[in-house]
Amino acid sequence: MSNDSALMIIDVQKGMFLDEWPIHRGPELLDTLKDLLARARAAGVPVIFIQHDATDPADPLLPGTPGHPIHPAIAPLSGEPVVRKLHPDAFQDTTLQAELESCGIRKLIIAGIQTEFCVDTTTRRAYSLGYEVTLVQDAHSTWDTENITAAQIIAHHNLTLGGWFAKLVPAAEVAF
Repeated sequence: MSNDSALMIIDVQKGMFLDEWPIHRGPELLDTLKDLLARARAAGVPVIFIQHDATDPADPLLPGTPGHPIHPAIAPLSGEPVVRKLHPDAFQDTTLQAELESCGIRKLIIAGIQTEFCVDTTTRRAYSLGYEVTLVQDAHSTWDTENITAAQIIAHHNLTLGGWFAKLVPAAEVAF
């Protein structure tokens, strides 16, 4: 992978892994992300963390609550940027664009939570801004809904985002 690439991990925060509302394949997601992080760091590829700042006091991602920090299994190292956001789009009203530009990043490898909201919106926005986007097809997740399972949501978004907005690549095949 060239030096104009970065791994971006979206909203993998402690509050996304609550026992009473388990995310689809949560332990596997964390293992996959740990492996991606280790390989990116070993290759000297920058890692950017996106952290959601909820505004609803009942939301587990509210700043200052136990659920707000990045999950400790994949915690940022000293010097790795954490871009905080209020919207599903990691570019909207954040420092992300400036961060990427200052590092000369033109290629993004995207993983994280929540497939149909922040992962989808940020992938589409990155494409619209001219980034070459790789979506790690087995490194994003969500929850079941009343009408559709998490696995179906993930498969649908891989199909929808792949090819047009992003190149789909399994985690094991991401080359740093």
